[in-house]
Amino acid sequence: MKKFRMAIIGAGNICQSAHVPAYKKIDDVEIVAVADWKIERACQVAANFPGCKAYETAEQVLANEDIDGVDVCVWNRSHEPVAIAAARAGKHVLCEKPMAADLEGALRMKRAVEDAGVTFMLAVPRRYQTDVRLLADMVAEGKLGDIYYAKCAMIRRRGTPVGWFTDTTKSGGGPVVDIGVHCIDNTWYLMGRPKPVRVSAQISHAIGNFQTKGVNRWVALDHDVTAFDTEDSAAGIVHFENGACLLFETSWALNCRDQSYTQICGTKGGAELEPLCIYTEEDEYLTDKHPVTINIDRFEYEIRHFVACARTGRKPVSCLEDALTIQRILDAIYRSARENREVSL
Repeated sequence: MKKFRMAIIGAGNICQSAHVPAYKKIDDVEIVAVADWKIERACQVAANFPGCKAYETAEQVLANEDIDGVDVCVWNRSHEPVAIAAARAGKHVLCEKPMAADLEGALRMKRAVEDAGVTFMLAVPRRYQTDVRLLADMVAEGKLGDIYYAKCAMIRRRGTPVGWFTDTTKSGGGPVVDIGVHCIDNTWYLMGRPKPVRVSAQISHAIGNFQTKGVNRWVALDHDVTAFDTEDSAAGIVHFENGACLLFETSWALNCRDQSYTQICGTKGGAELEPLCIYTEEDEYLTDKHPVTINIDRFEYEIRHFVACARTGRKPVSCLEDALTIQRILDAIYRSARENREVSL
């Protein structure tokens, strides 16, 4: 089979730490181009792949390379122009989360993708973990009944990234769009993807640019950014058309212990992740089950899935419609907090 020719746009942290190692494990994908506004960084990433060329812009890649797909790994606010340019050039699009900086941008991306007839997939790697896939199958088969309640959290006591992440002109937001999106998306997916109808949320800027010692912080490769106008934390509730609800918490800085959890509750049973545990009943007794799943490189599996969908036209697990729904929820979280009221979607 002919190798799937990919270009990576954006050679920063997520590209180097997650996508590049994954691509090295995939034999039927060829990385032919890497673009970054810092050409030396593009050259550094391109050196990982024989024959790969380095460019400064996505436009140069699209004008000069025969490619099948584009992996969008740029700043959040740059997702929209890069993805639209790739779609208009007839290329399939794998886009890092969040889909866009706001709903209007996401809708423009949707129109471009649909007009071009290409595959779009949101990069939300948690959906591709083996424990999540097992649990999603159980929900789809009705083994937990109707899911009516869920909660999730990704909380750091102190863990605000250094660099462009704290500059909303580049990131579009703080922990809500950086780490909160992962737990919200994954939990909503495990709930069976019900239609969201209302959101009530609150965000805080109470701690700000802390100088706490003895803590680890993610340092962006573009860390010469001095802006700091993102939120510290957020919490809220999403209500769905079927009557279910999802409680969420997320933070980069909050005076409590670090936490990360996902919990769903149904009429026949419930489940938690990290680690996976199924709560149900057998012979009228409560039972806890701990299915054994293997650890995989979720980024590798995610990319393999994208390539398979692009080749066959099959809808991805993290499809365009899901990406747009999550964008609606993210926008509603910020709007609810800004207007200090519950908002309807």
